[in-house]
Amino acid sequence: MLSSREPAILILEDGRTFTGRAYGRVGTTVGEAVFSTGMTGYQETLTDPSYHRQVVVMTAPHVGNTGWNDEDDESSRIWVAGYVVRDPAVRPSNWRSRRSLESELDRQGVVGISDLDTRALTRHLRERGAMRAGIFSGPAAGMPREQLLAQVTGAPQMAGAALAAEVATKEAYVVPAVGERRFTVAALDLGIKAMTPELMAQRGIEVHVLPATASVEQVREVRPDGVFFSNGPGDPATADHEVELLKAVLGEGIPYFGICFGNQIFGRALGFGTYKLKYGHRGINQPVMDLTTRKVEITAQNHGFAVDAPLTGSTPTAWGDARVSHVCLNDDVVEGLELRSPEGDLLSFSVQYHPEAAAGPHDSAHLFDRFIDVMTARREGKDA
Repeated sequence: MLSSREPAILILEDGRTFTGRAYGRVGTTVGEAVFSTGMTGYQETLTDPSYHRQVVVMTAPHVGNTGWNDEDDESSRIWVAGYVVRDPAVRPSNWRSRRSLESELDRQGVVGISDLDTRALTRHLRERGAMRAGIFSGPAAGMPREQLLAQVTGAPQMAGAALAAEVATKEAYVVPAVGERRFTVAALDLGIKAMTPELMAQRGIEVHVLPATASVEQVREVRPDGVFFSNGPGDPATADHEVELLKAVLGEGIPYFGICFGNQIFGRALGFGTYKLKYGHRGINQPVMDLTTRKVEITAQNHGFAVDAPLTGSTPTAWGDARVSHVCLNDDVVEGLELRSPEGDLLSFSVQYHPEAAAGPHDSAHLFDRFIDVMTARREGKDA
């Protein structure tokens, strides 16, 4: 019964405090508090490496009803630092469920809290911005508040954090194409989600996943038709190695596709800056407009940083003309970039959101086909 859970407390770095009950592992955790607006897909959220060192607040009130299965993980483990829910499911009810969400959180050592007012917490984060937070349950919840707050304010900030190498693969591996191999892609793992190479493989792409520390020589060894940079955690301002690697790729005329962190790195390579959003975009209901087609797509997002680029016009670069291709309709944040030749041909592109979203929506899955179109055009141009 929920009433038998041990007491827990959540403390924000500005001193705001919420009391509740322990959920998952009993103990202590500290991270950056952010909120996610998705009503479904919590397993994909929890196993997304981009949430490394973050305490995720679910705005949907009822969480855990579909349990935990063995098919939907986006990586090898849960990455969130902590988990906050209002009303946890008493028992899972889904034909694929193998165990409860809470038992999996406990098994993987994830400290959480339930039975608190997540609406008030979300509003606080919207008004004050994402900030550090700590969850303390069991004996820790009884410690003096001043000591607990000191633990929170002593934790590292997300701004300036270089985290990609902490979540990326240490060794290269290959995801083979399904059926006939049509293309070969070198994918830099900055926190890649399992669905990304899977969607490429379904389209006949052999994906060579490389560590975040890969050199341009390692990329060349793959003899790629295209290069991909994945999503990942941390501040893009720290990604100097990745930016220089991408500049080398663009200099060799290799088509590029980036998602999330890969979009921010693309922006930096093109000469734009990046900045930290007040509270970020997280959830699976974010509206984005494609400025070329003027179509609106509902997208899955998870980012606390964005590219600072002009929303109109183009910017000349050493490799072609760069421009913003997508914007968020909620706040005009840059959601995509593209690089075109002087003749107007698409050479490389990126998006801030997640077209690989396994939990949906799937409005933007066609971007993987766009990547194939760009690689095909380059191949045909070389053969002409």
